[in-house]
Amino acid sequence: MAERKVVLFIASSLDGYIADENESLEWLFSVEGEGDNGYADFYETVDTVVMGNRTYKWLLDQNLEEFPYENKACYVFSRTTKENNKNVEFIDQDIKSFVEELKEKRGRNIWLVGGGDLLRSFLENQLIDEMIVTVAPRMLGKGTPLFKQSDYTYELLLKSVQTFNQFVELHYTIL
Repeated sequence: MAERKVVLFIASSLDGYIADENESLEWLFSVEGEGDNGYADFYETVDTVVMGNRTYKWLLDQNLEEFPYENKACYVFSRTTKENNKNVEFIDQDIKSFVEELKEKRGRNIWLVGGGDLLRSFLENQLIDEMIVTVAPRMLGKGTPLFKQSDYTYELLLKSVQTFNQFVELHYTIL
């Protein structure tokens, strides 16, 4: 059996922001895509979802009819104690050891949903195996950056490029 991979699957503005200065994604929904822009195909490759607490709170604020990651193991990294619920398990432990243990378990790939601080921790700990970044033809000028400054360098190998009307999906393997 192939080893599970941690995959970042995320959309970004051309100038590298994942949300505007008000933490909104409305700019993203105004871009003309194609179908679901590859989401369903990607979603079938994962059985585990990890995210930061701010991303989880943002999801809850969207007043969705149902939790978007039902039927997937979902972990939320949080520095404050939270009570687990039917949708998520809160994690307050070393990210590196938790993810390494998760990768040892049988299953499909692990999706790093967001956000910026958690992504930086994953990059600093060399926990990401692949990145799929869908670039939208928008420039925001400010907001939540996809990649926060830190002390890491990576060499990437371009695996594929796919277009979904105005979106461009860049799929990289980390070497």
